[in-house]
Amino acid sequence: MTFVRPWLLSLLALIPVICFVLLIEARMRKKAFERFAEPELLERLSGEISGGRSFTKAVFFAAAVACLITALAGPQWGSHYEEITHKGVDIMVILDTSPSMLAQDVSPNRLERAKREVYDLLRVLKGDRLGLVAFSGAAFVQCPLTLDYAAIEMFLGELNTELIPVPGTDLGAAIDAAGKAFDYKATTDKVIILITDGEDNEGRGAAAAREAAAKGVGVYVYGIGSDQGAPVPAMGAAGGFMKDDNGSIVMSKLDEKGLRAIASLAGGKYVRSVTGDLDLDLLYFAGIKSSTTARELGTKKVQVFEERFQIFAVAAFLLLLIEQAVERRKGGPSS
Repeated sequence: MTFVRPWLLSLLALIPVICFVLLIEARMRKKAFERFAEPELLERLSGEISGGRSFTKAVFFAAAVACLITALAGPQWGSHYEEITHKGVDIMVILDTSPSMLAQDVSPNRLERAKREVYDLLRVLKGDRLGLVAFSGAAFVQCPLTLDYAAIEMFLGELNTELIPVPGTDLGAAIDAAGKAFDYKATTDKVIILITDGEDNEGRGAAAAREAAAKGVGVYVYGIGSDQGAPVPAMGAAGGFMKDDNGSIVMSKLDEKGLRAIASLAGGKYVRSVTGDLDLDLLYFAGIKSSTTARELGTKKVQVFEERFQIFAVAAFLLLLIEQAVERRKGGPSS
């Protein structure tokens, strides 16, 4: 037997307390009656109080409460299998992990804001396969396409700017890596979501977007940062900000022009987040879902456990009926 809400079973510890309260209540009731009349007179008027019957009523009431708690806990036993068909599109999310993503023109910083947006996206996906690519000066597939969103969350939590030791921001390598992760034998629509501040140091982003489009892959771009830019925090324990060869503080700015071009070349859309008020799921619904067709990604059998709470609910009801039918006094009315 398993339970949907096993923590509710801890309430069964209250059963002895209930029994104790019922015992105290019975004694207080007896003393209250004795204040108004002699025991002999009470027995003639309302019958003799039966300790055994009072105990029986308490047992039935406690058993009813125990059955009710068990029913609320959601008991399950026995199972059957159901075949579930997944329909959706294949989506590779590319996340920039270069040092410029530590700039704080978006709170708390660009990378953390981007990760939160992906977490939000995972909560609205239904049936789509998702994969994850991390990149800076190089790119690699951190998680292949999967329907296991919990695995995506786990890999996403490990992303940081020290993950890839190669410096720079190579958008071309990122798009290429994501493109190679698709199964082109499958008929599912294929989409790339690129999340970056757009500083393409290698200048290969546009060419990679054309190649992706030629293979039928749409590229949707989520630009994160501001036009004014922000200083890039220095790596290491020293703190401060990164400086160029002339000793000037390095400012990182959002390259909207380049990112718009990448989205346009690959038949996608571009959206921008400066303060984090434009959620990534808006790009998903307004862009991806409106321009793609959900196709069957496969079927699998899922074990479904049988709900058995009804048995305990009916038992609780019957026990309460019996408890009410038992009279406390011999020859007197129930109370």
